[in-house]
This record gives sequence, structure tokens and C-alpha cells, in this order.
Amino acid sequence: MREEEIETAIKVVVVGNGAVGKSSMIQRYCKGIFTKDYKKTIGVDFLERQIEVNGEEVRLMLWDTAGQEEFDAITKAYYRGAQACVLAFSTVDRDSFEAIDSWKKKVEDEVGEIGMVIIQNKIDLIDDAVVEPEEAEALAHRLRLRFYRTSVKDNLNVDEVFRYLTEKYLFQINCEVEEEPYNQPKITIGQGLLEAEMNNHVKDTNGKTKEKANGKLQKKKNRNRDDSDTIKLEPSKRRTRGKKSVLQATKCVIL
Repeated sequence: MREEEIETAIKVVVVGNGAVGKSSMIQRYCKGIFTKDYKKTIGVDFLERQIEVNGEEVRLMLWDTAGQEEFDAITKAYYRGAQACVLAFSTVDRDSFEAIDSWKKKVEDEVGEIGMVIIQNKIDLIDDAVVEPEEAEALAHRLRLRFYRTSVKDNLNVDEVFRYLTEKYLFQINCEVEEEPYNQPKITIGQGLLEAEMNNHVKDTNGKTKEKANGKLQKKKNRNRDDSDTIKLEPSKRRTRGKKSVLQATKCVIL
């Protein structure tokens, strides 16, 4: 019988104004297809792709959200639980560029700080650009985020965007596990639990050994010790990974 495969699932939300290429980007990445026809996303859409990064199996769950303001009440609910985010604007849409700060805030208001990346899509239309290269770079520098220029049409930097977010997330969770110290469980034993130790030796706080006399354990001189019959345990934080189930079925209205 095969052992259960270890898998990490990452929820990624793609946000930005309408018509910047969010749906096309997800379609390109997950299905390898591109269409010039624009269809407005109603609410949210969802696709997934399985990849391997540094020898680890990762399931990317990509949520395509509507960019129109009238859908804010719907889309905000789908930000929750996201571990990564793509902030998208279009080379030929100045408003979408100026809205990046707003989109970042909307996501962080729901999920806090997560891994993010800014993309300037439709770079194949650079001749009609309404955003200067220096402006886009300055925005990324101010927000302290990685910046990619992409072309979904030409499949330029699409894979790189999602691979970067995956590697960033894996690095973060691995650092959390490594930095979490192993805490030896703290045990305070009351008088009623000492009978099993009558014939043993115990160390005092200076590391010296005291023997039991007359069948009773000598009491420590320090009377400030807590004598309550309690056991206090502080388990160390462990990361357990098993095959994560796919998100619960969610009804999405798709045009």
C-alpha cells in the first residue's frame, strides 16, 4: 500500500481592477490556453494546479476575483484563508495602476500580511503604455513587494509569478518551524505524587544530588516554590503535514 503523499495546499487570490487580465492569467497558468475575448468575472472563479517545488508537492488553488466595485461584498469573503496574493494592473489602464494600494489594503484587511507580488500585465502593449516603467518600479519599492512585467498573451513571466509566491510561502513556513524552540515540558509535582520516587535521587537547582532520608524526600530550602499538585505542560509547536483536502465545495457564479 502506498504511503500517503505529503502535500502543501496554498490558496492564492488574484486581485485588481476589471479587464487587467486576471482570468486570462489563471487560465494560461492552469490550462495553458489564452483567449482574446473578454468576459467579465461575476463574483469569483476557481482553478487549481499541482506543481513540485524543491522536491515538495504543492497544490496551488487560484481564486480569480471580480474587479468591479459592485462585487466587493462577495469577493471579500473569498480573501479569507489566502496565503498569497497577486496584485495586478494593466499597462494600458492608468486607473488599475493607481488602484493597487487600495487592492492591497482590501486583502490585508481580511487576512493580514501575506506573501504578495505586483504584476504589470499586457506588457506586449508597451507601445500604448500609460504607466512609465519608473512609476511601476517606484510603487513596488514603496510597498516592498516583488514586481513582474507579464504578458499572458505571450506567456511571459506567468509561471515565474506563481513559482515565486510558492517558494516564498514554503520558505516562511519552514522558517517558522525551525525557529520554534523545543520546550521541555515543565512539570511541577505535588507531595501526593512523590511516593514513586522514594528510592531515587533528585537534583536540586544547583545540580547537586540529595538522597532521601527516612523514606521521605528532603524539602528544598527555597520556600517560594509552588507546592500545588499540578502538572503544567508547554508542548512545542509542531508542523504536521498530511494530504490536505481540497476546499469545501463553494458555489461560484461564473459568466
